[in-house]
Amino acid sequence: MVNINKLRGKIAEMGFSLNTFAENLPIDKSTFYRKISANGETFSIKEADAIATALNLDYSDVMDIFFAQYVA
Repeated sequence: MVNINKLRGKIAEMGFSLNTFAENLPIDKSTFYRKISANGETFSIKEADAIATALNLDYSDVMDIFFAQYVA
């Protein structure tokens, strides 16, 4: 499961609104909003990579945001 609150925080830290950030992604804006509203459960690896690249996230941030749920 994606940590949407942390993702939103990183977007804000970079000085973007969700709207401005979505415009810079290779993902349709409505698709991005739909997936954010669904707690990010349906982000593909390609979409997560595009988001991580756009936010210049390091490995730790990527793991904290996109792999927030641990499997035992």
